[in-house]
Amino acid sequence: MRGRREVLTAAALVLTAAGTRASEDVIAWPRALTMATGSAGGTYAIFGPAWGAIVAAATHVHLLYRVTRGPIENILLLDRGAADLAMTTLGVAEEAWTGGGAWTGGARFRTIRALFPLYETAFHGITTARSGILSVGALGGRVVGVGPEAGTGRAYVPRMLRTLGIRVAGFRFASYSALAEALAAGRIDACLIAAAPPAPAFRALARRIPLRYFGFSRPEIARLVREIPALSPTRIPGGTYPGQAVALSCPGMFNFAICRAALPTSLVYALTAAVMTNAPRLAERLPLAGEMVARNIALDRFLPFHPGAAEYFRRVGFAVPGRLVRH
Repeated sequence: MRGRREVLTAAALVLTAAGTRASEDVIAWPRALTMATGSAGGTYAIFGPAWGAIVAAATHVHLLYRVTRGPIENILLLDRGAADLAMTTLGVAEEAWTGGGAWTGGARFRTIRALFPLYETAFHGITTARSGILSVGALGGRVVGVGPEAGTGRAYVPRMLRTLGIRVAGFRFASYSALAEALAAGRIDACLIAAAPPAPAFRALARRIPLRYFGFSRPEIARLVREIPALSPTRIPGGTYPGQAVALSCPGMFNFAICRAALPTSLVYALTAAVMTNAPRLAERLPLAGEMVARNIALDRFLPFHPGAAEYFRRVGFAVPGRLVRH
């Protein structure tokens, strides 16, 4: 009960802070919101209901959850009005905003808005100790596992390697569990994955056979970040995986909470304030929530924030450029 009382107390403070809102705007809030999450057993399926419970307590709006296949489906549901809240990697959001991803068919999805940062996905390499691969550059001419066919890695790893001028012998797309087994059996040479480390399938594999982990060089990261706006520099601390002795420098891609543009400004302000206020408590249960800090809004350089979210961050002292705010 203590945790629930803390959430409710913080929610009361948030609603008091939003008290300057016109009462008729609050009356216009919907009775329920639908959140598109992700596949069962995935991080989104855990993260979504966790911050959704904070939203429900703070706003008294009922939250419904919809299991999805991930960011692409989440954005399609928001665009159709079949969901109100969702989560995405900035990479998939960039494809939606520009119409650049093959899945968009050239259409630009301009009804999505950023809310707040969640946690970071890191692009990193994993291979067997016997492979002789020590760097991304050594992937030339090799068979590389990437991840699920509809995942973020599928869209970005081939593009990243093309940008760096690295030509592999072929890519394999499958679940991380299937790729881990393929790596152990020697059917692929290495994996270059987009995941919040440690990826469970490879952490489990490391307990069976010796693995080697590799990141990217500073020049490689600088080029990728410059040419692919959704990427940002990050590090995987030593010891994240079994047998990983040193930290890895990698390109990262943040996950953000997003919403429909049509949601009331006062509602979005209240839910953003509630979640960000309670993020430290959330991190006690979900360590990845430790990355839900206001300064990480700077990692979004293209997707407009909902005015309600932008107002919250401005009120707590963080600049949101006018070009990144849109009704």
